[in-house]
Amino acid sequence: MAPVPVSVITGFLGSGKTTLLASLLRDPALERTAVIVNEFGAVGLDHLLVEASDEQIVSLDGGCVCCTVRGDLVRTAGDLLARREAGTVSQFERIVIETTGLADPAPILQALMTDAALADSLYLESVITTVDAAAGAATLDAHPESVKQAALADRIVITKTDLRDPVANGLAERLHNLNPAAPKLTAVHGAIDASRLFGGAPYDPGLYDPRRYEGLHSHAAVSTFCLRRSAPLRAVTLTLFLQVLAEHCGASLLRLKGLVDVLESPGRPAVIHGVQHVFHPPAWLDAWPDGDHSTRIVVITLGLDARWMEDLLDTLDDEVAALQER
Repeated sequence: MAPVPVSVITGFLGSGKTTLLASLLRDPALERTAVIVNEFGAVGLDHLLVEASDEQIVSLDGGCVCCTVRGDLVRTAGDLLARREAGTVSQFERIVIETTGLADPAPILQALMTDAALADSLYLESVITTVDAAAGAATLDAHPESVKQAALADRIVITKTDLRDPVANGLAERLHNLNPAAPKLTAVHGAIDASRLFGGAPYDPGLYDPRRYEGLHSHAAVSTFCLRRSAPLRAVTLTLFLQVLAEHCGASLLRLKGLVDVLESPGRPAVIHGVQHVFHPPAWLDAWPDGDHSTRIVVITLGLDARWMEDLLDTLDDEVAALQER
């Protein structure tokens, strides 16, 4: 059976996550979707706001999904898959996880990426972050969690635009500087076409266009840049590079995505993906998705320097080349 795509919907308190989810669940495109709603506090309330009442809606009570119930998230996803296999729930084709407004999404992504029991059954498709057009700018200033939620996103959904123009108040520019690769979409009264959020190409070539990152300024402590290399990288260099980042950068590396031209596999780029100290094993495409065959690595960090990372990559490749020539 094919692996099930998982999307995480996150966003700060009051930014419209549950309203968006309720709207999406009315979209026929998501009729075969299992939803895990994480709730903050001992008594769950959010599931009452989601217009669905069948047993595919699973409510996790007792704390934040990214800390005290992080293990329950993995167990709940595994239980959903087991129930689907047993035929006790409908044959869902997608899982959507709604986080609490206070959640740092990074541990959630790590849990999904590292659980061995789920590795063949699930794969992370996207992170969707809601940002309130009226309060979003003030929220970014006051709450570091909201900055990480926006920085980690694959798609950003701006809500409540009927109350405030995100261009006029500078929010749109701030979100672009914070995460230039993520499309900025607008929810109209909490609604958006599900096809714009789910089921897209997993390796959008536009994500790796270095021109998106030219002239950007860092947002608070978060910076985003794209490493580019025209010459192929040796496979050993790529392995060492990811090991160094995982072991020494930790929480400073919010997210990393890349298309890598590997010397030993011409014509078949490696797709790399990491969150803080956790990296997926590289996946291999059968062909390049566009005419640009250069290595492009998008990095979202808290304080890491692009020049340092470029130098690290060059140094490792030079050392590997020297060893292989001996």
